[in-house]
Amino acid sequence: MKIAIMVNEGPYTHQATDSAYQFAKAAIAKGHEITRVFFYHDGVNNGTRLTVPPQDDRHIVNRWSEMGTQHNIDLVICIAAAQRRGLLDENEAKRQGKNADNIAPGFRISGLGQLVEAGIQSDRLVVFGD
Repeated sequence: MKIAIMVNEGPYTHQATDSAYQFAKAAIAKGHEITRVFFYHDGVNNGTRLTVPPQDDRHIVNRWSEMGTQHNIDLVICIAAAQRRGLLDENEAKRQGKNADNIAPGFRISGLGQLVEAGIQSDRLVVFGD
């Protein structure tokens, strides 16, 4: 089964991110394909490379990056939500006149069309968070 995931909550502030990650991990273990994870609203904060959790805590951003790379999962951050929260990739930083970018490896910025496409091309779209 092809599964797309939407994450609407930020890391470390709500159980939704951990639940989405564990769901994706379990689905992959059962032989399902995670086609895309779309990060929306505060969920875009799952894609910042500037996250530095305490050493004894899980590193949620790295977990997503590693899973995306290992299983060829498209990790998409909503551009409008990202810009509102100060997340920029290299191209968007240049376009906006900023001197830095902060998107974690494996993530990319795109629009809501990617969410619609994921819903159409997958058998299920599972949403985590409000």
